[in-house]
Amino acid sequence: MEEESGEELGLDRSTPKDFHFYHMDLYDSEDRLHLFPEENTRMRKVVQAEMANESRGAGDGKAQRDLQEEVDELVHLYGLEDDHELGDEFVDENIPRTGVSEYPPYMMKRRDPAREQRDWRLSGEAAEAEDLGFGGWGSAGQCQDLREAYRYTHGRASEEYECYVIPEEEDEEEAADVFCVTCKTPIRAFQKVFDEHKEHEVIPLNEALESAKDEIHKNMYKLEKQIIEMENFANHLEEVFITVEENFGKQEQNFESHYNEILETLAQKYEEKIQALGEKKKEKLEALYGQLVSCGENLDTCKELMETIEEMCHEEKVDFIKDAVAMADRLGKFLKTKTDVEISAQPEFEDQTLDFSDVEQLMGSINTIPAPSPPIIKTKEIRSCEEAVLICWESGNLNPVDSYTVELTQAESPEASGVTESVVGIPTCESVVQLQPGRSYIIYVRALNMGGPSVRSEPATVHTIGSYFRLNKDTCHPWLTISEDGLTAVRSERRTPARELSPSDTHFTRCVAVMGNLIPVRGHHYWEVEVDEHLDYRVGVAFADVRKQEDLGANCLSWCMRHTFASSRHKYEFLHNRTTPDIRITVPPKKIGILLDYEHSKLSFFNVDLSQHLYTFSCQLHEFVHPCFSLEKPGCLKVHNGISMPKHVTFY
Repeated sequence: MEEESGEELGLDRSTPKDFHFYHMDLYDSEDRLHLFPEENTRMRKVVQAEMANESRGAGDGKAQRDLQEEVDELVHLYGLEDDHELGDEFVDENIPRTGVSEYPPYMMKRRDPAREQRDWRLSGEAAEAEDLGFGGWGSAGQCQDLREAYRYTHGRASEEYECYVIPEEEDEEEAADVFCVTCKTPIRAFQKVFDEHKEHEVIPLNEALESAKDEIHKNMYKLEKQIIEMENFANHLEEVFITVEENFGKQEQNFESHYNEILETLAQKYEEKIQALGEKKKEKLEALYGQLVSCGENLDTCKELMETIEEMCHEEKVDFIKDAVAMADRLGKFLKTKTDVEISAQPEFEDQTLDFSDVEQLMGSINTIPAPSPPIIKTKEIRSCEEAVLICWESGNLNPVDSYTVELTQAESPEASGVTESVVGIPTCESVVQLQPGRSYIIYVRALNMGGPSVRSEPATVHTIGSYFRLNKDTCHPWLTISEDGLTAVRSERRTPARELSPSDTHFTRCVAVMGNLIPVRGHHYWEVEVDEHLDYRVGVAFADVRKQEDLGANCLSWCMRHTFASSRHKYEFLHNRTTPDIRITVPPKKIGILLDYEHSKLSFFNVDLSQHLYTFSCQLHEFVHPCFSLEKPGCLKVHNGISMPKHVTFY
């Protein structure tokens, strides 16, 4: 294509590849004269005006402005408006620059004739110039310039001018219109034919764009799922961190309590031993003191007798004999008295045996903490989907619990008695456990502390076949009654008007509705709702913080399918933020299938009996949503879940 254009324009094939050609005219000069007869007249006017201006030798300002206006009109006519921006790069430096340009923008710089060979027949050109009245006008260079300008406007180009050769600007490149799958880059269509992309696979740019968007959307979904998993893991780590702190506090309090008890016991034993030792001391001292007093009394008596005998020795004989008889009796009695000269109490104390058996028992109790009692699984609060199950339980323990362990066994496994998988270090009384789809599991829970693990809880059976949930009675409107299995909602007849209900953030007060406890796991969830064809109802999903004083579908936080029956006519609406599309349903569905697709942010409704798709919402599911069910008139609806997705249910 480029080669043919080059032959038609008579351009040198040595033109650098960095340049491209602007084909300003698709017609020959003769064709143009026939197609645009008025243009030839205008060109003659331009030439005549230019000749008259040059012949006068003095530039008339008004004539130059008229000439410029005519030239601008021609430039606009031939679509050359954008070329004037490049004109300054090619205008001859010798051309004078005045307030009004002397030449049109397309009269560009000439090449040096010596640089390339020319093969032009000047005789034909001269004759043509004579016909146009160019002969004798101005200098030879000016006449040549004007002739080339005329040839340019009539689809002819001389090799002396570079008016068709313009450097390729990056910001003026043609836009890519196809996509090279091999190189993974946008290209222009002609590059597939002539460029290195000739053997490569190419697809339309729009198709590549949609494919890239889909790929990015899938990667964003995976990234969002990974972010959620990391956030859950971070929350789990934070809970473990807090649990470590709490357990440390409990253990510290436990040690402090035991050591204080031990210290009190030791202090009591110390007081008892000191008191007993003091009594022994008192007893010894009292005995020694009694002996000391008796010894002193005997000593005084002996001294007195000695002094009395010495005085008798100085008496007369008669007096001495009289006193001697009495003294002899006295001495006889005194000497007959036995004096105890043995110490009654020894200074040594007996070795005291200390009994620390009770203290040792207390010390042993510090490292002996009783194991917890078995937890109790809340079977009515179990929720599941094809990929996971959420289990809740009660601790039921007075003894401290450090963590819990969930043990799983595949019900159909021959090793059903053993544990096939376990999740340890769970700090709270609930856990989401990732499982394989289409299986049945038997689940147990144990509690652990420093005393060891508890015995297993009573078993609970869960299935990963579809999504299983129950209706949440905490969100239920007072006019609704939920069945024991948590799958049926009933609205009874009311003969007396009910009083105005106070607003609530937890349960519905205006819309007679109830939410379902869907497991907080992304992916896809499917359930079915069985309704009477004459029942007025709304079914759909909503965020947990949806306003409980508004109807489903009346805000941007809920999506629902609504059915009303009046005058033997069925009306169906698919409501979100009070808007609905114009959709007609000819066969009233008795069982509605609902598909919640987190991956593609879609909510779809189906007529299960007819395997018919009814409508699909495109939702902004930035958080988890919950199934919602509303009865606008007395009646009942029943939820069917924990079922496999039917074949007719596809992702829209």
